[in-house]
Amino acid sequence: MGDPVGVILAGGLSSRMGGGDKGLLALGGVSLVGRVRVRLQRQVSTVVLNANGDPARFEGLGLDVEPDSVAGYAGPLAGVLAGLDWAASQGASHIVTVAADTPFFPADLVERFLASGADLAMAVTPDPERGQARHPTFGLWPVALRDDLREALKGGVRKVVQWTKPHGCVNVEFPAAPFDPFFNVNTPEDLARAEAMIAEFDL
Repeated sequence: MGDPVGVILAGGLSSRMGGGDKGLLALGGVSLVGRVRVRLQRQVSTVVLNANGDPARFEGLGLDVEPDSVAGYAGPLAGVLAGLDWAASQGASHIVTVAADTPFFPADLVERFLASGADLAMAVTPDPERGQARHPTFGLWPVALRDDLREALKGGVRKVVQWTKPHGCVNVEFPAAPFDPFFNVNTPEDLARAEAMIAEFDL
C-alpha cells in the first residue's frame, strides 16, 4: 500500500448549527475545516475536500474541492465515493477520511490505520456501555472498492456500517482520554465546548 490520500468530508447540511457551512465557523481564530486541514496535512502528502455547492467559498484553504457524484445528500458514503474517485485519478490505492467538524482527531490517525495492516478500517473508541463507539467518517478505504460502493449507493445503501461490514472492515481503537479526540461540533454549545477544550488541553 502506498501513501493514502487524505479526504475531508464536508458535504453535510449542518442542520443542527442552523444550516450553512459549519466548517467555516471560527474556532480559536481558525475555521473548523482549516484546523482539520492542518491536522490531516501533517499525516498525509495530499489532501482534498469533499463539499457540495460553490467551491469558491473554500478558496482560502488551497485545496481541490470534489462534490458528491450522487445527488440528494446521500450521506458520508457519497463523500467517500467522491474521494475514492479523485484518488483513482491520482493513482492512489487508498484514502483516509476525516470529518470537517472534528478538529481534534488523533495526530496518529493515519499511522494507526496503516499499522493495522487492514485494507478497510474504521476508527473506534472505548465505550463503557457498548464496548466500542464507532466513528464511521474516520476510515481507511481502498480505491479498489469504489465501483462496489457506487452500486451500493445506487441501491439505496446509506449507512456506513451496512456497507463496510460485509467487506471485512477492521476496527482500529483509539484512546478516548484525556479527551475524546472524535468530539465533533454540531451545535453552538459544542463550539463553545471546543473553545474550552483548546484552552484546557492546549490544542
